[in-house]
Amino acid sequence: MGKATGFMEEGRKTPARRDAAERIHDYLEIYQDPDPQFISTQAARCMDCGVPFCNNGCPLGNIIPDFNDLVYRDKWQDALERLHRTNNFPEFTGRICPAPCESACVLGINDDPVTIEFIEKTIAERGFAEGWVTPQPPAVRSGKRVAVVGSGPAGMAAAAQLNRAGHAVVLFEKNERIGGLLRLGIPDFKLEKWVIDRRMDVMEAEGVEFRTGVHVGVDVSAAQLVEEFDAVLLTGGAEHPRDLPVPGRELDGVHFAMEFLTQQNRRVAATPVEVADILAAGKNVVVLGGGDTGSDCIGTSHRQGAKHVYNFELLSKPPEGRPDDTPWPVHPAPAAMLRQSSSHEEGGSRDWGISTKSFSGSGGKLTALNGVRVRFGDPDPATGRRPMEEIPGSEFAIEAELVLLALGFLGPVQEGMVGELGVKLTDRGNVWTEAGEMWGQNFRTSLPGVYAAGDMRRGQSLVVWAIAEGRQAAEQIDRDLSA
Repeated sequence: MGKATGFMEEGRKTPARRDAAERIHDYLEIYQDPDPQFISTQAARCMDCGVPFCNNGCPLGNIIPDFNDLVYRDKWQDALERLHRTNNFPEFTGRICPAPCESACVLGINDDPVTIEFIEKTIAERGFAEGWVTPQPPAVRSGKRVAVVGSGPAGMAAAAQLNRAGHAVVLFEKNERIGGLLRLGIPDFKLEKWVIDRRMDVMEAEGVEFRTGVHVGVDVSAAQLVEEFDAVLLTGGAEHPRDLPVPGRELDGVHFAMEFLTQQNRRVAATPVEVADILAAGKNVVVLGGGDTGSDCIGTSHRQGAKHVYNFELLSKPPEGRPDDTPWPVHPAPAAMLRQSSSHEEGGSRDWGISTKSFSGSGGKLTALNGVRVRFGDPDPATGRRPMEEIPGSEFAIEAELVLLALGFLGPVQEGMVGELGVKLTDRGNVWTEAGEMWGQNFRTSLPGVYAAGDMRRGQSLVVWAIAEGRQAAEQIDRDLSA
């Protein structure tokens, strides 16, 4: 424990955000870089609890009290080494993780939790700046070859771990650049893409082979990979978006959120957009969905020059603090507690308890959203579900030229690779894997030699869960190949 009284002397502080009026004119990251002393002071708030629940709150099992103590004692390189033991990409999680570790911080029982996420990011950035992050190629090669399909955080983590274990790893990506949703789904104002490129350089120097523009199941058959490699790991994510089948859905101006975000990320990267532009400039924009994807659409719409941005959520407005049914150290679900993102700070309006009934248009183009207010009854004792009813007389129409559907994802796309392989699926449409003793599953699919991890296996989830599953799957594959 660095400073026994630190949590009593200092309050929680986070790095300053750039002024909203300034940042909506660019796609640069919104947080200003804090000086090391600022982070050291925040690390001193860690109490080094007898039972550090933050370790369990983090899906990666990051040894958080240890690196907090090392930062406080100005042992930054040791802190980086401790962090890298459990997390391949702290520069990612330090920027875009919702920090379930902070929800489990013991200090958070009656005070504000430690700023773990920003400490993590600063450790990683200090490591790169000082030249401490260097390639670590394996001393010995196993002679085994592994194909990893999908280069999001799960695929990148698995590729890094399998390569360091001595296996020859080829990471396949259907798009033109490595990164999955980190690259094409998350806006640059949350994660600038040079951060991904920097880590890719390290992985490539360690021996990982990247093959981009290769859509497995389209450009190359999945069966061919099974034949050519000793193991195949599926980390293609959960890219099947939830639709909204209401009258007028076909109108020009109603789009899935990821179509909108992907286009803008390509524009920022000076990559051609090969389909019709989806732009918010000068338009009334309605974002349906109150999660992270919806927030990203709000921030992107502001930067494109939207006339006004409305954010509608079907569920009732959540409480500002922890709800009674989500006690410490449980991480509140996105809809369980009111959260104010940086994008919400930048303007627009939010509303809850709204159901979309239809869209109206003229000449095939969207002109309005027609909605109704709803309320929810008490939970059903048998199912736990709360019945929803429309509020009589609350119907309304709002002018809109662009509606973005940020309603979540239903699981992996089953056409192509998944369908070709014929692997078993769960009731929810995710790739099924066997139960296992170490992590509750062993990541083996119903097809010998084929494994699955990340959102493709567990459904839409957090970046930190994707990295954790990629690491765990890599360990299982290594065990099986070494048997």
